[in-house]
Amino acid sequence: MYSAIARNKRNTVFIIAIFLVVIGGLGAIVAWYFNDWSIAIIVFVIAGVYAVFQYFMATRQTLALSGAREIQKADHPRLYRVVENLAITEGMPTPRVYIITDPAPNAFATGRDPEHAVVAATTGLLEIMDDRELAGVMAHEMGHVKNYDIRVSLIVFGLVVAIGLIADIIFRMIFWGGRSRNSNLGGPAFLVVIAIGLIAAVLAPIVAAVVQAAVSRQREYLADATSSLTTRDPEALASALEKLGAHAQPVKRTNTSMSHLWIADPNRPGFLSRLFSTHPPLADRIARLRNNATRM
Repeated sequence: MYSAIARNKRNTVFIIAIFLVVIGGLGAIVAWYFNDWSIAIIVFVIAGVYAVFQYFMATRQTLALSGAREIQKADHPRLYRVVENLAITEGMPTPRVYIITDPAPNAFATGRDPEHAVVAATTGLLEIMDDRELAGVMAHEMGHVKNYDIRVSLIVFGLVVAIGLIADIIFRMIFWGGRSRNSNLGGPAFLVVIAIGLIAAVLAPIVAAVVQAAVSRQREYLADATSSLTTRDPEALASALEKLGAHAQPVKRTNTSMSHLWIADPNRPGFLSRLFSTHPPLADRIARLRNNATRM
C-alpha cells in the first residue's frame, strides 16, 4: 500500500508537468505565429496569475456552489465528532465541517492545506451510513487533506481553467489577428498554419480535461488507501462505497469544475461523463480495498 501511495504521488508530479508543457506549447504557437516571443511570457503570466487566483478563491467558490453550511459540534455532534477523532488520530488540525442539504449521498474535501481545510457531507450520506461507514468515508476525505490532494486539486483546477482561457485567446488571435509571420506564406500554406493553430486551441482544453481526470482517479485510489491505514478497517469504506453505488443519484448543486472533489461521481451518468470521469469505477475501488484488507 505504501508503494502505491509513493507511485501515485510521483504520477501526480508528472501529470502536472504535462499541464505546464501544454501551456508552454500554446504560448510557443502564438509566439511563433506572430514572430513575438514576448507573447510566450505573457501566456505564462496569464496562466500563473489565474492559477494563483483560483488557489486562494476556489474553496469559497466551491462552498458557495454546493450550498454547504458550516456546522459546529452542537449542530451535528455525530459528524463533527467523527471528523474531530480522525484529525486527532492523524495528528492534524480539525478541518472546518460543512453539511449540504441534498438527498444524494456524497462528500468532499477542499482547501489549500491542512490548516485551511474543509470537509463536507450531504444529508443523504449521513442518512444511509452507519457510524463505521461514516468514519471510513470521512477518513477518505481526511486522506485528501493529509496527502495534500486538496492543494493538487486546486492547482490542477486553476491550470485547467487557464488552459481553456489561453486556448480561447489563441483561437481569436489566429482567426482575427492577421497573418504576421505567415503573411509571406502562400494560400495553402497559410491555411495549413491556421488549421494547426486552431486544432491546438481546440484540443488543448480536451487534453487538459483528460489529464485532470487522470490526476483525480489516482488521488481517489490514494485516499482510499489512506482511509484504510487510518481506520485499520478497509471493509468499512468498501461497504460505504457499495451503498454509494446502490443509492447513486446526481448532486443537485455542482458542476464539472468540482466533480473531482466528491468521493463519488456527482454527475448524471452519460457517455461524456464516463469518458472524462474524475473517479475510477466503484467496483475497482471496492476490490482494491478488500484485497488490501487481507494484507492488514
